[in-house]
Amino acid sequence: MLAKITVADYMSKRLVTLAKDTDVIDAVKKLLDHKITSAPVVDQIGRLLGMFSEKDVMNIVLEAAYNQSMGGKVGDYMTKETISVDAESSIVDLAEKFQQTSVRSFPVFLDNDLVGIVSRTDVLRALASIH
Repeated sequence: MLAKITVADYMSKRLVTLAKDTDVIDAVKKLLDHKITSAPVVDQIGRLLGMFSEKDVMNIVLEAAYNQSMGGKVGDYMTKETISVDAESSIVDLAEKFQQTSVRSFPVFLDNDLVGIVSRTDVLRALASIH
């Protein structure tokens, strides 16, 4: 039953995105305002450049503590090497991918287009839906 559920069935389709020149403090506020742990960083035409997550924010905190200054742009701190998933892949394959990495959410693509983001919580929702 779970193998028939796809990533597209549970991914978030309303993307909260950031630009690489967004101030990191504004980006943190955006994550908090939307109650999300990460956001895709995209260019002007919507192409994925990276992901900005809570983990990236920890680097900002550490740098601020050491350098006594805080600031910068999302592009300076984002994770550029992202792992993505296909919208049509199964939730079981997604769970396996989550097991293999510490990443908490992945950008989702369909035919080379960024169409959503999927998190570990989405896998929980899928599991709960079948019971």
